[in-house]
Amino acid sequence: MAWHLSVQVDRDSVVPLTAQLQNAIKDMVEDRVLHPGARLPSSRQLAQDLGLSRSVVVEAYEQLIAEGYLDAVRGSGTHVTRQLPAGAGEASLLDPRPAPEARWDLRVGIANLSNFPRQEWLTSYTKVLQNVGRDGVDYPPVAGIAELRNELAGYLGRVRSVRTEPGNIMVTAGFAQGLALLCSSFQHQGIHELAIEEPGHNGQRRFILDTGMRPVPVPVDEEGLIVEALARTGARAVLVTPAHQFPTGVTLSPARRQELLRWARETDGWVIEDDYDGEFWFDHQARPAALQEGDPERVVYAGTTSKVLVPGLRLGWLAIPPRMFPLMERVRSRQDQGSDTLTQLAFADLMRGGLLDRHLRRVRSRYRSRSEALAAAVREHLPDARLNGSAAGLHSYALLPPGTDEAALVQGALRRSVLVRGGQQFRFGGPPGRPGLLLGYGSLPLTGISEAVAAIGAAYEELKRG
Repeated sequence: MAWHLSVQVDRDSVVPLTAQLQNAIKDMVEDRVLHPGARLPSSRQLAQDLGLSRSVVVEAYEQLIAEGYLDAVRGSGTHVTRQLPAGAGEASLLDPRPAPEARWDLRVGIANLSNFPRQEWLTSYTKVLQNVGRDGVDYPPVAGIAELRNELAGYLGRVRSVRTEPGNIMVTAGFAQGLALLCSSFQHQGIHELAIEEPGHNGQRRFILDTGMRPVPVPVDEEGLIVEALARTGARAVLVTPAHQFPTGVTLSPARRQELLRWARETDGWVIEDDYDGEFWFDHQARPAALQEGDPERVVYAGTTSKVLVPGLRLGWLAIPPRMFPLMERVRSRQDQGSDTLTQLAFADLMRGGLLDRHLRRVRSRYRSRSEALAAAVREHLPDARLNGSAAGLHSYALLPPGTDEAALVQGALRRSVLVRGGQQFRFGGPPGRPGLLLGYGSLPLTGISEAVAAIGAAYEELKRG
């Protein structure tokens, strides 16, 4: 029987046909145009109906099956799944899985409200409200208000060695919007693949797919991204976390930094530097400068207030190479009318008055204590594990002995009321790496760290006993 599907693709679009088809079917499922259990045409039939290569349809179907939108059973065809994946229709940069109840939550990205500088923020925001003029409540420039861009240029140069001018900074609604704008700009340049680190952030991979780009995994080792492997992909853009790789915690070595910048120049390529926790290095002497310092013409530097303050402010920034900036402004102007002016003004005041520096010194000390407590707890309760990477940020990555049943350990920890993610959750379908645990301590009380790791250690010992 020939089943039909009402879907269209645009051969003149810069978005690849596979991504167009995948996104169209996903939207139909999420909007309940395609209902649970609905049968779809075979890949051969749909390719014929749409005048596409069958491989285009096969790739779109396979990705939708991997993401949980479709099911395929040999002899029964392809159907819409009976139950949408958790988080379908939500922001794809976030972890889509519902969190089980647990006493200790070691996931990363959990806001720590106790560290938010309420009084300092209130002081800056009140000052803004008392003094704001017409310009402060009118539509802002799409790239952000001048006051904040000026402060960011000085601050980023001072604390991260970023080489930029206020006119090349764009204020965004967090990293997600910045990444979406960059993906759109790349596609206007004829670039449809974005290399990403493997292991890495699965939410970013899904997000990149949703923009119409094709994410291309590139392996990471103890020196960071393997640039030789990147060169073999043929991609002309790459997203990296060079200071503190997510999730492994390694720092891109000086030799690899030079290789990566040389790759960008030789391929006429672009590097997106996601400096998601660059403010939280505990050994100031060891903290590397921003990768962008090495080539401001090829590297886009990205930062946000999500770790510095709280994610809910939805405030981020990009330091953009000058020749890309006009295109980024055009792309942005077609999407929105800029970011919230009052929040920008308040954050600029927080920076200008030294309140942000004071806040960062205070919370950096707290996170250093948590990092040290975690290391001590791992040595005591999980001695077979090895903490990997640099002492920085709000998480550590524990490498487990080869052969450890990582999934069973995660479940054993959960039975003891500890919620933790295994390393395989951050891989994209390639060969499994060494088992590991991502240990986020940013939202844990200092006194809870030892108890949480002790519970994981007890689960590990039970697993060893069989």
